[in-house]
Amino acid sequence: MKLRIRKCAVLRHHWPACGVLLFVLALSTLCAAQQAARLAAPPAPQTAGTARIRIGPGDLLHLSVFDVPELTQELRVSDTGEATLTLIGPIHLQGLTAAEAQTLIEARLRQSQFILDPQVSLIIREYGTQGVSVLGEVRKPGVYQVLGARNLLDIISEAGGTTPFAAQQATVKRRESKEKFSASLSNDPSELLAREVELQPGDTVIVPRAGIVYVLGDVGRPGGYLMQNSGRISLLEAVALAEGPTRTAAKKHTRLIRKNAAGIQETVLDLKHVLEGRAPDPELLPEDIVYIPPSTPKSLLMHTPAVMQAATSAAVYQAVP
Repeated sequence: MKLRIRKCAVLRHHWPACGVLLFVLALSTLCAAQQAARLAAPPAPQTAGTARIRIGPGDLLHLSVFDVPELTQELRVSDTGEATLTLIGPIHLQGLTAAEAQTLIEARLRQSQFILDPQVSLIIREYGTQGVSVLGEVRKPGVYQVLGARNLLDIISEAGGTTPFAAQQATVKRRESKEKFSASLSNDPSELLAREVELQPGDTVIVPRAGIVYVLGDVGRPGGYLMQNSGRISLLEAVALAEGPTRTAAKKHTRLIRKNAAGIQETVLDLKHVLEGRAPDPELLPEDIVYIPPSTPKSLLMHTPAVMQAATSAAVYQAVP
């Protein structure tokens, strides 16, 4: 009886220590299982925008390691694509995404046996080579950073929008593939949203100036008119923008002056027949000059160089479709 009482007293004396030991063993087993699951699991999927943004020369990186504040540092990527890390030394990061760089740094820390299970966080603070260049007919041309997924409308908006002289088509050139393609800048919102173009770091966007046709002579408002209706305009449309010929205009002696590779080509048109539908309505090209002379003999003999000189000083009007 005394022996049994003594055994119970011993068990009661050592029970707290046994409980702590069991708890530690269970916690260690759980941590090991979580670590194995994390190593075996595939990497978290990246969005299309973040996956394309890769580290380049001049980028400023912020590095931190969980529970190791001594390794927190700001890194500037060199021209050769390398950054110098504490405990690791130079490491090549150019061309990697932030997630790929994190994985590489964790592996190097683990191989060096400085940290058994490093958990690295890497953030790109500044982008030195990830901008999109916007040139041409925008209010604020320049280089704009691509932080995440950005489309053409975002960048055009950041550049202050297009000028009144901008064409309705922009040219986008990819840096990586050297691909070139056109993107719509139409005034139709549904068309813009239907043809949304996502930009990539290093792209170049060029917004060209819209083509201009000139309608001079005996018309209500002589001048130049932007070709903003999908870049196309016919003879009658251009004459209508110029408020039509006056009563004294010699419609039968209308002249179309066009520059081409061979030089200057001049064609005489019967505007009266075109207005009456008895002749086709020709489509005009950029820099075409339509001259409708007055019916006075002196004006009918006006030479082509004089007409072209008048076009250089003509006012330019924005044609709203």
